[in-house]
Amino acid sequence: MLQWIIRRLIGTMGRVYVFLDKFLTHDTREILGTPIDEDFQKMSRKELCRYIEIKLGWQDNEFWSLESTQKIRLCCQVARLNQFKLGEEE
Repeated sequence: MLQWIIRRLIGTMGRVYVFLDKFLTHDTREILGTPIDEDFQKMSRKELCRYIEIKLGWQDNEFWSLESTQKIRLCCQVARLNQFKLGEEE
């Protein structure tokens, strides 16, 4: 029961966060020293999640519906499996 309450509360807070985030101006040109392509700069949070879903073959809203920590953990695992090395030439 406690887990259910916590998940509901986090879900509600997440929806408020997503709503408020629409009004925040982000510096999207570069993130942690990584230049961001112009098309990604213009995408909304939802569009970015849909891009990930399409690229990784997931159903619509599967990535979008994950909790924030799940998204980060999943992306870390995908990065490890793909042996991403930002800043290094292949």
